[in-house]
Formats: sequence, structure tokens, C-alpha cells
Amino acid sequence: MPEVAAKETSEKPVPMKWKAFLETQPPESSAEVGDAVIVDNGTLRLVTNSIQLHCESPECNGTHWFDHVEGRVYPKVEEWKSGIAVYRCRHCRSATKAFGFYVRLDDNRQTVVAYKIGEYPPFGPPTPSRVISLIGPDRELFLKGRRAENRGLGIGAFAYYRRVVENQRSRIIEEMGRVAQKLGAKPEVMSKFDAAQKETQFSAAIDRVKDAIPESLLISGHNPLTLLHTALSQGLHAKDDNVCLELAQSIRVVLMDLAERISLALKEQAELTGAVSRILQQNSKKD
Repeated sequence: MPEVAAKETSEKPVPMKWKAFLETQPPESSAEVGDAVIVDNGTLRLVTNSIQLHCESPECNGTHWFDHVEGRVYPKVEEWKSGIAVYRCRHCRSATKAFGFYVRLDDNRQTVVAYKIGEYPPFGPPTPSRVISLIGPDRELFLKGRRAENRGLGIGAFAYYRRVVENQRSRIIEEMGRVAQKLGAKPEVMSKFDAAQKETQFSAAIDRVKDAIPESLLISGHNPLTLLHTALSQGLHAKDDNVCLELAQSIRVVLMDLAERISLALKEQAELTGAVSRILQQNSKKD
């Protein structure tokens, strides 16, 4: 039976909505919910209102309505009872989300105490597609790190993110080189990116391109590769889980920001090239 901590407050909090509980509460958390179940002849019948979630399917990749497709809770309202609820994306009709939970009718028999056991796909904010594109084959490692971070597992999150950066270092440098090339970098500059991709040591790779990285990719004026390397180096000596969690969060934030900057730089350059091309075409027609 789940243990629910007593609330130390003089005012009774307003019960959550079942929809909000499923959408926002992380696993291993509890809340008083006002509209989760209906009592029907001593049986707890689950409320099946639709909820809004991020759909990870390639067709959606955004927030959509999910409709209840199956799930129930069991009789005998006086005790904690386990339940499951499965929802399907209304847009793509393929992605599903499953929740496991306990519920117990409160003494007033108007609300329930709900305890979320878990959910699948795992709880957590969506990972931008730009980040997935940047890290490529290590998508699953990154998502494992994200889940570990969401659960406060610092050492685990750091270990996953470190593997992602180390495995995909050359790919990240290659993408940064693509931006430099789009911005008109000279051949001697591009050769630095080529050499950096072949380096076996991270620090040596950074030295190769430290003067070649486009200004638009700098994060608060700093080389993103240096920031990542510094965080990884500190983490190797950190034994405290809280320190590792902070470093893991920093690595993720830098990766996400860098992915955004690379995507934006390539998009802007493509738009600029298209605009120039269209202007020149119109001008040639006049001639």
C-alpha cells in the first residue's frame, strides 16, 4: 500500500482534476483528486475524460488529445485498489500512453487519494526533434538519461549523457562544420573541422576548431564544445549524486541549446539563399 505524506497546512488544498493528475504528476507521487472515479454500487468506476499529452509519433510530434481506450479499477472502495488506464492519440490513432496507479476513496467519499505508480512511455517533458537529429544513433541513450534526470538520479543521468557526447562528438563537430560552410567558411577553416572529427581526444578536437566555430553557435560567448568537455571532466571526479545531477542538467541544456542554434542557423541560411535566388530570377525576367 502506498504511503502518502500528510499535508502540513491549516487550509485544505483544492483537489486536483484527474486530467491534470495524469498529465502533470510524475510517477511515485500522490494527490487528492476530485473527479477520478464514480462510486457505482460499491465499485470504483474510472472516469475516462480525454487528456492532452505530447505525442512522440513521427506523424504528430506535438501536443494532441488522447482518448481513453481501456482501463479500470477494482471493487471494495474502502481499500487501496490498483488500476490501469490506456489512452490513444486522437490524431495519429497509433501512439498510446498507459498509466498505472492506486486509488482509495477518501473519508468524505467525494474525492480519492491517487498515487501514480508509473506510466509508459515514461514521464517527462518532450525532447525536441532537433536534439534527436543532433545525437543521431544515441537517441535511446539520451532518453534514458532524460528519464534518470527526471527521477533525480544524478549519477545515472550523467553517465548516459556522457556516453552520448563521447559517442557523438564527431557528429556534433560535423554539424557545426555544416553551419560554418553554409556561412561561407574558407577551405582552410573547413579543414579544421575535418581534422577535429578524426581526433581521438576531445581536448585535441576542441583545439582544432576553437577559432573556427561560427559566432552564432557560441553559448553566452563560450565554445559549446569546451562547455561540454568541462562538465564531463568535472563529473568524472564527482561522487555526490546531487553534483552529478547538476552537471547532467547542464550537459542536457547545452546540447539542447546547441541543437537549436545549429537548426536555426541552417534554416536562416537556407531562407536567405532562397530569397536571393528568387530576387535574381525576377530581375533576370525583367531584363
